[in-house]
Order: sequence, then structure tokens, then C-alpha cells
Amino acid sequence: MPDFLLSRNNAGRLVLTTEQGVVHEGITPVRAFPVTAPDKLVAIMSAEGKEILWIDDPADLPEDVRTLIHEEIASRELMPEILRILSVSTFSTPSTWDVETDRGGTTFILKGEEDIRRLRAQTLIITDSHGLRFLLRDMSAIDKHSRRILDRFL
Repeated sequence: MPDFLLSRNNAGRLVLTTEQGVVHEGITPVRAFPVTAPDKLVAIMSAEGKEILWIDDPADLPEDVRTLIHEEIASRELMPEILRILSVSTFSTPSTWDVETDRGGTTFILKGEEDIRRLRAQTLIITDSHGLRFLLRDMSAIDKHSRRILDRFL
């Protein structure tokens, strides 16, 4: 059982009440490592941006608390995961990419090859011309066509 209470107020904002009875309104859960450890290590931040609470593994929390944390994180985070690369306009940059993501199809402009950043051997973050980041979690898991296109840029 956690030593805190997590709930939503009438305005829909998260409220954390500590074991000592201290109430923190407008708190924000933040993943410490959203790409490499998305299901572990969450900090609960105050409205002023200070860490109030650290959670090593949200899976250890009761279902209702875990759900509140997950819902709040999902409402703020946007990093679509690329599932397939359908086409690119040219193999030089800037180029327009047509991709399928876990949130649907989209098109973005890759300004330069430096906007493709390797996090691990098979994991990439691709940043479009507007600063939106796309995650390619596992290059070895994408289809051959997508891999051939990606290889031209790496």
C-alpha cells in the first residue's frame, strides 16, 4: 500500500496527499526515462516543478493509482512510434517522409540527417522540422522496405 493518496479534484487536476496530510494540488507525474524505461521510474512533481515523490515501479501501486498516473502522463506526452516508413520524397535532405505510426499515418519534413539520433543500437529518435519527435523503437522489427529507406539516411 502506498504511503500517499492520489485523486482528482473537481477541476480534473491531480492532487497528492502525503502520509503526513500535506496536500499538493496540480501535481504532474513525469517519466524519468520515457523511451528506455517507459514503465518504470516516475517522479511526481509539484506545480512549482519540484520533486515531491519518487516511484521506482508504478506496477507496485494499486490499480486506481497506477491508472491515474498513466492517464495524466498520456495526456501530456506525445511521441508517436514509427511502425512503417511508406515513402520519402528524396534521399537527400530536406525530405518529406510519409510514415505510419501507432497514432495513425502522418507526413513530416526531415531537415537534416543530424535530426536522426540513435539512442541504442536499434532505437532512434527522429525529429521533424517543427521539433516533433518520433520514436523508432526497434529498427530490426520494421519491414524490409522501411529498413532500406532508413539505411539511406544512417
